[in-house]
Amino acid sequence: MHYMEVLMLITAAEYVPPTSDENVTVTDTEFSNVPVRLYLPREQSSGLKRGMVYFHGGGWCIGGAGMKPYDLLSRQTSNQLNAVVVSVSYRLAPKYHFPVQFEDVYAVTKFFLQSSVLSQYGVDPNRIGVAGDSAGGNLAAAVAQQLLDDLEVKTKLKVQALLYPALQTLDLNSPSYRENENTPILSKPLMVRFLSEYFTTDSSLREAMASNRHVPAESSHLFQFVNWSKLLPEELKKGHVYTSPVYGSSNLGKKYPGFLDPRAAPLLVEDAKLRGLPLTYVLTCEHDLLRDDGVMYVSRLREAGVKVTHNHAKDAFHGAVAFISSPTDLALGHRLSNQYIKWLNDNL
Repeated sequence: MHYMEVLMLITAAEYVPPTSDENVTVTDTEFSNVPVRLYLPREQSSGLKRGMVYFHGGGWCIGGAGMKPYDLLSRQTSNQLNAVVVSVSYRLAPKYHFPVQFEDVYAVTKFFLQSSVLSQYGVDPNRIGVAGDSAGGNLAAAVAQQLLDDLEVKTKLKVQALLYPALQTLDLNSPSYRENENTPILSKPLMVRFLSEYFTTDSSLREAMASNRHVPAESSHLFQFVNWSKLLPEELKKGHVYTSPVYGSSNLGKKYPGFLDPRAAPLLVEDAKLRGLPLTYVLTCEHDLLRDDGVMYVSRLREAGVKVTHNHAKDAFHGAVAFISSPTDLALGHRLSNQYIKWLNDNL
């Protein structure tokens, strides 16, 4: 079996069917031919509901809206916010590569934002957001950016919430990558595997990423957007020394241009592209190799004038929110998910 097919067995073991309860009606359906799990609050209110579109994590290779942690998080969000939640099961690598995952989540979001669809579900067009964790946070950030340039979409997002997001593909040697190279849940070898599989099954890209020598010299200008020596606060640099990039083969960039595409690496957009983004929530975890991705995005968003709430959990690790459905680290998962939902309640 392919490595990712083995990991998908975990997803299958965590699957729960769509089950309604006294607070939320849950159904599996399709938006724009993409599978989604839909959560509709049962509460009868005179006003319009809020709306959230959620993208699950799993390195663009595993996961699904039907996994127990995502089902529970979406259910809680729908119930506590009186919100219609659309949780997306986008197509996965290695069977499908970039930009398929992005195109799936963008198609769903664009479908949901149609005035006729919002009216059908009783959603307030002024109170809609996107959110996601890990690879899903990557997709949420990319969707929010893309919507700014889409003249076909009249409805604007009010918020975006990014939970320990992956936001860049260029520098896989930041302080958080160094410190958490062998951390459980998400080690550097696994992250490199996820990243490379997102673009191709060609092992040459994975090998180049593993040595941080995958970016061609002609794309050197992009490093200014992920220069952690300028974008991280001193307490997160922790004495690490920034080294200039070592460039890789131009062939990789030509064969697999996706890893240089802002739709796959939202940190690579210019500052002007950030200015119109909605209210933003970013969760980063101290013991997470993606920590610096989120912190750098916070810095750049704030410099661009975007209002950001940054929740840095010093006791947490990658994937912690998913532990709301696990007997281990239950308190940590609940605390982080409650903080996320409270922020949504206060700002959406």
